[in-house]
Amino acid sequence: MFRRKLQALDYHNPSGFNCKDETEFRNFIVWLEDQKIRHYKIEDRGNLRNIHSTEWTKQYEKYLKDVTCPFTVPERQEAIDWLLGLAVRLEYGDNAAKYQNVKPLNADVTKNAEPLINLDVSNPDFKVGVMALANLLQIQRHDNYLVMIKAIRILIQERLSPEAVAKANSTKEGLPVSLDKHTLGFDTGDAVLNDAARILRLLHVEELRELQTKINEAIVAVQAIIADPKTDHRLGKVGR
Repeated sequence: MFRRKLQALDYHNPSGFNCKDETEFRNFIVWLEDQKIRHYKIEDRGNLRNIHSTEWTKQYEKYLKDVTCPFTVPERQEAIDWLLGLAVRLEYGDNAAKYQNVKPLNADVTKNAEPLINLDVSNPDFKVGVMALANLLQIQRHDNYLVMIKAIRILIQERLSPEAVAKANSTKEGLPVSLDKHTLGFDTGDAVLNDAARILRLLHVEELRELQTKINEAIVAVQAIIADPKTDHRLGKVGR
């Protein structure tokens, strides 16, 4: 939680700092005041440095008020984070010229164009997550989990992007149809049922048209693969 700020302040054990350990916590507060914040004069830090005193908590409470920390003693983690932020600001102010000339650690590293390259495909949690996504999106399983995650990414980009969703949700407005102009071919004896039958017939015709269009597209696609170069798609035949 505090590792980055501790590293920025050159704390001796940024990864292993345990704020719940009372002795370590008190020593940390003393270090922070002595080395970084320096709100008190050296001669006024004695009570804060006496970490074994039964009055130390009261002194710490006074310290928080003196540095105008918005958090109280029970809010330990919040107070530590705030004090670290104060220390970082003070440290930067004291060494502004030094830090302005520092390059980021990854400044000279070229970003990999493939965002999936650093994934740990052997991680059990990763495998479970990929399988859950594949099942949810109805994607064919594959032995290579990296292949599966690439397929998931492609599907999301093509089908679940904001543009694709908006296109799928867009409704097409059709032309008004006069049912009286369409012959039903039979009579149910009820005008309402006759209109319903006409509507069903029109919907069926529309579905047949869509099906025929897909069949034609499939035929053209197959011909593009196996047809003779002399294929004339306009004539619907192969050869001369």
